[in-house]
Amino acid sequence: MTSFGKFIKAEREKRGWSQTELGALIKINTPLVSRIENDKKLMSFDKVKLLADAFEMDYQEVKDLYFADKTAKSAYKYKCSKNVFAVAEKQYEYIEATNIVQGKLKF
Repeated sequence: MTSFGKFIKAEREKRGWSQTELGALIKINTPLVSRIENDKKLMSFDKVKLLADAFEMDYQEVKDLYFADKTAKSAYKYKCSKNVFAVAEKQYEYIEATNIVQGKLKF
C-alpha cells in the first residue's frame, strides 16, 4: 500500500510524463503536482475525475484510493485507534440504509 501522492507519481512515471504534462491534463500547476506527489498537499476532490481520465483508470477505483488515503491520514493525525475504520464502516452502512430511495408506483 502507498499514499495517494505516491500512487500518482508512480502512474505518471509509468507513462513517461513530466509533472508539467500531468498538471496540464488535470488543470493544476507543476509546483502543486510536486506537493501532491510528495504528500505535502492533498489533491482537491474535483480533480480526481480528471486524474482517472488522464490515467485511463476506473473513476471509482481512483476515488476509493483518494478517500482511503484522506481518511487514514486524518485518523492518524488525530491519533484515532484503528477501530475508527470499523466504526466508519458501520456508519456508512447506516447512512446508506437511511438514504434508500423507494421506487414510485404508477397507477
